[in-house]
Amino acid sequence: MAAEHGPTAGEYIVHHLTHLQNKPMKGVIDFSVYNLDSIFWSVLLGVLGTWLLWKAARKATSGVPGRFQAAVEILVEMVDTQAKGIIHNAESRKLVAPLALTVFVWIFLMNSMDFLPVDLLPRIWEMVYASAGHDPHHAYMRVVPTADLSSTLGLSVSVLLVCLAYNIKIKGMGGWVHELFTAPFGAHPLLWPVNFLMQMIEFAAKTVSHGMRLFGNMYAGELVFMLIALMGGGAALSLSGVLLPLGQVIVGSIWAIFHILIVALQAFIFMMLTLVYVGQAHDAH
Repeated sequence: MAAEHGPTAGEYIVHHLTHLQNKPMKGVIDFSVYNLDSIFWSVLLGVLGTWLLWKAARKATSGVPGRFQAAVEILVEMVDTQAKGIIHNAESRKLVAPLALTVFVWIFLMNSMDFLPVDLLPRIWEMVYASAGHDPHHAYMRVVPTADLSSTLGLSVSVLLVCLAYNIKIKGMGGWVHELFTAPFGAHPLLWPVNFLMQMIEFAAKTVSHGMRLFGNMYAGELVFMLIALMGGGAALSLSGVLLPLGQVIVGSIWAIFHILIVALQAFIFMMLTLVYVGQAHDAH
């Protein structure tokens, strides 16, 4: 009887990149299939971020602030400064600035899930799954929602809806429809189809690139952490059995430190693009 062996490197990566879904996909695009793990972690981290901001507002004092309050005040001031520089309508900033703050905190928390050990939560889920009498090899769990394209595109589509709402609010339905057919090449009737097509391409390109940028960076970061984790699994291939685990710790620490910048930077970029796109909705052509 052959001895049971562990997964290969390819099987390990494929397992970690497979989502927990409500049912198997029947095709490349199946809108009835949901990534339950991305939904769960997104909602949980959204609630956590909301609670942290609520706690900071509730305990805010006019005296000497504590470290938590000081950090939140710096963050709020940073977002408010960026909003004032991009959106000059003070009435719009009452909604857009808190929206940008929420976007930054939420995406930062979702990105930060990448700092957890790659196998920690998936292994816990495997034990729970096996205790319920199921095959642990089918216990899939991805814990970084922003490494899921459906999550990032969902966020970017939400920003698109906000932009459309402000286009109508600022310019009126008639003014916005007029802009769709007369910008950017002019109001001549022969140019209406071209203008409308260019407007649709612009909306689609901004939305897709907005979500793809965040997804691409976080997916790549997650994959690098998996490759680093495989170094420890290959310890038997080293001469002393110590070199690869040592290299895993060193390389993993370096990448984690560098990834702190990526996590914060991607949240900041997504927030800034949100402000820019909403700001563009206020501009008349």
